[in-house]
Amino acid sequence: MGGDAKVFAFEDVTVHNKSKDCWLIINGKVYDVTKFMEDHPGGDEVLLSSTGQDATDDFEDVGHSDSAREMMAEYCIGDIDASTVPKKTKYKTPQQPHYNQDKTSEFIIKILQFLVPLAILGVAFGIRLYTKST
Repeated sequence: MGGDAKVFAFEDVTVHNKSKDCWLIINGKVYDVTKFMEDHPGGDEVLLSSTGQDATDDFEDVGHSDSAREMMAEYCIGDIDASTVPKKTKYKTPQQPHYNQDKTSEFIIKILQFLVPLAILGVAFGIRLYTKST
């Protein structure tokens, strides 16, 4: 491909998603793989499942051979307009609520965990002394 490569909008590429008309986006390039559908070692379903999106990750995850990468040049029909490709959203883990829902400071809880049993022990000891002296 020369310097005058055709540039396609993402929406224009995504409509080519059938076995008789299949285009893929890989590494910023647009490939018309329609003629390759029957010859693809993984079958045409693999290619069809990658239409309508940036198929770069799908392509790289398989680990294609050098000869497969060289073969891509004959199917390249242009470039993708990167500004039209939807941004990938990264998965964010949901915020877990803290077990202390009422927002009581952890320091106060630790003090109470120490003082309440101590107070109970003190009351029990006081009752024991009081009942023994009478």
